Amino acid sequence: MKNLLAMALLSACAVAASPVFAADNPQQNKMKECQTQAGDKKLEGKDRQAFVNSCLKAKPAKKESKMVMCNKQTAGMKADERKKAQSDCMKGA
Repeated sequence: MKNLLAMALLSACAVAASPVFAADNPQQNKMKECQTQAGDKKLEGKDRQAFVNSCLKAKPAKKESKMVMCNKQTAGMKADERKKAQSDCMKGA
């Protein structure tokens, strides 16, 4: 009985601590990336601060949808060949 109680308590602690080990959020990742880029350029002081601020404000490049990308890759193929290639592309194969 004591073992069961100890296991339940241990499980509860593990569940409660899991948010502490959660992955960084996207804003933190972007901040790290901008700081790394500023370091690579050896920027310091106000120049570094201005670079990081503009980097953080920059919008990410639009990604082409998977369907559009697969259509471009299979352009010019015959019907059955294109159908199979489209299917493989959409599955990520």
